[in-house]
Amino acid sequence: MPGFFFSHNNVTELNGKEDCKLAEGKVHKKKQKAFGADLKNYLKCVVPHIEYGINTSNSRNVMLSAEEVIQWSQSLEKLLASQSGQGIFREFLKSEFSEENIEFWLACEDYKKTKSDHLHGKAERIYKEFVQSDAIKQINIDCQMREATAKKAQDPTHTSFDEAQKTVYILMERDSYPRFLKSKSYLNLLNQLQTNTSE
Repeated sequence: MPGFFFSHNNVTELNGKEDCKLAEGKVHKKKQKAFGADLKNYLKCVVPHIEYGINTSNSRNVMLSAEEVIQWSQSLEKLLASQSGQGIFREFLKSEFSEENIEFWLACEDYKKTKSDHLHGKAERIYKEFVQSDAIKQINIDCQMREATAKKAQDPTHTSFDEAQKTVYILMERDSYPRFLKSKSYLNLLNQLQTNTSE
């Protein structure tokens, strides 16, 4: 089945910085129109090596197919379960200046897999980066949840951030995710893959 290939480990890395800057500049100037006109450059920024299908690392390559991209529209859970979906959704959130949401959600997913003797350090880092009131990437939670999460982070367990993570997930599910599905970036990517599949 025809499709695009890219490496698991390189989804969020930028390749060809000049192309990316050019594409990003055009996106800002022309807004939505640029996604169609500059799809090639945009996709090279979002998914490195998508054009060439080359393997630049020892990790196994995955195929980005129309079927997978269609599955992303079924639920936010399916979108976030896909490594490539996470990367493309993150790029969309960056365009809306809300990438802290997915970054916090991913940090929480990683935190849950952390060995007990490393919980304290990771909890402190997540709290400082996303939760505290003057955090650089502060997430949108109310004061009560912020205080409750701060207390849990002081004596961390694997569930310390569960409530805040759930709140951020619901925020993305109700707000950003529906806009992502209607965005030119998602629709053009899907159209490009479906066109390649039918050829």
